[in-house]
Parts: sequence; structure tokens; C-alpha cells
Amino acid sequence: MTKLNEIVFINNYPSIDLHGYDRETARVAIEDFIRDNQKMGNEVIIIIHGIGSGVLQKQTHKTLRENKNVIDYKLYYYNNGCTVVQIKKNN
Repeated sequence: MTKLNEIVFINNYPSIDLHGYDRETARVAIEDFIRDNQKMGNEVIIIIHGIGSGVLQKQTHKTLRENKNVIDYKLYYYNNGCTVVQIKKNN
């Protein structure tokens, strides 16, 4: 299992870009993205929310906090506009 602190290169992981989304659309897109990646067997995903005013980052972290399929999440160390997420494997 990959530890989130050890991830340096994020280009190899599936990602979703939320630029231009509103809060509700972002929430739905994140939940769908998590569900789809669970079905594909991915353990780590990247959510690109940008920096801006922080609205999308707050919504992203709220959605991840409330999702039972999320094990852990952290802002990407090298870019605060991305969040690295560890999700449960699909049984």
C-alpha cells in the first residue's frame, strides 16, 4: 500500500480537474470519480482544485471527509492546488 507522504510523481495517477466547477457539481464529480476508480482498482487518485479563493479546496476536503470510501487525503506537498487521495480497494 502506498503511503501518501511518499508520493512524489503524481502524473502516473488518475486525476480530475475541478477548475470552473461550482460546489455542488464538484461534490458530485468527486463522488463519481472515487466510485469509478474504486471499480477500476485504483488506490490513489489526484483531485486538482486549484488555489484561488479556496472554495473548491474546502468543498473537496469536506466531500472527502464525509466519503466512507476515503482512507486518507493530503494536499500535495509540491502544489497546494492538488489533493492526493487514498481510497479503499473494491472488494
